[in-house]
Amino acid sequence: MKLLITGGAGFIGSAVVRLAVARGHEVINLDALTYAACLANVAEVAENPLYTFEHSDIRDRGALDRIFATHTPDFVMHLAAESHVDRSIDGPADFIETNIVGTFNMLEAVRKSWESRGKPEDFRFHHISTDEVFGSLPADPTAQFTEDTPYDPRSPYSASKASSDHLVRAWHETYGLPVVLSNCSNNYGPYHFPEKLIPVIILNALAGKPLPIYGDGSNIRDWLYVEDHADALLLVAQEGKVGRSYNIGGENERSNLELVQTICAILDRSQPRPTGSYADLITFVVDRPGHDARYAIDPTRIREELGWRPSVTVEEGLEQTVRWYLANEGWWCPLLDREGVGQRLGTGSESTQ
Repeated sequence: MKLLITGGAGFIGSAVVRLAVARGHEVINLDALTYAACLANVAEVAENPLYTFEHSDIRDRGALDRIFATHTPDFVMHLAAESHVDRSIDGPADFIETNIVGTFNMLEAVRKSWESRGKPEDFRFHHISTDEVFGSLPADPTAQFTEDTPYDPRSPYSASKASSDHLVRAWHETYGLPVVLSNCSNNYGPYHFPEKLIPVIILNALAGKPLPIYGDGSNIRDWLYVEDHADALLLVAQEGKVGRSYNIGGENERSNLELVQTICAILDRSQPRPTGSYADLITFVVDRPGHDARYAIDPTRIREELGWRPSVTVEEGLEQTVRWYLANEGWWCPLLDREGVGQRLGTGSESTQ
């Protein structure tokens, strides 16, 4: 495949870039290099002749037209997005501009390129979204998100992603653009930017700082190892049915408290504290406004139609993730100085917009 991947210097996008190049695909990585992006994430493929980097912003329509005219990709995988819920509470404007207006620009640039080439039947636009667009589930373990679950977003972030999903579906229905969509559960793994829960816990623990858990830690998420997700995304792009959406889950539900306790136990074995357990650092903090209680994905469609299942359990994935952070201080240490990292965001007490 000749793939154009937006957001390919971010956490999930870079995992897709690395895997796609490893499998012999030609990759154009389009990234604006905003605060959470890092070219070190794709350093291992940077010199590969299959890889090209385009420093550009999906909000710049002129640049998108140039890039599509230059590269004429067969597949587009759209991952570029503002994605941190806490930041969306404090500053929603960036989420509207990037996730909604940026996706509109992408759709129009893609449509122009696709139509100028005679609407090739094998072209695909793969839009990558989140399970947060579905809202919150009850504690009942039988309740899960399916592809037919009504949208019920509850944060500026999830609302902006829901909006972008609707745009993609509309461009398919109105213009015939060949699209596929996917909605994933919480990702984790190597190269995770240090403002999200798992890297915050690992790095705070290593520094002897409090391990913050929102509310009482009972909020439940389904955890998906990022390299499993990258594998699923390439499969959906290649074999997903046009106009169809696929829910991608890790089949690994854990409460936030259980997750943090597991990380602490791994660190206790891997790099023990002089005295006590890392779990002694757990601190409960004021909850996030509108914090969804539970997410869980029913992965039946992707399993039955495409034959995909996650290969990594959350225990295995957390072991690998902790080991990676212990071995890669040179990657994460410079990121601690970036804007907002290490600060509590999203309390709703004030807004930057």
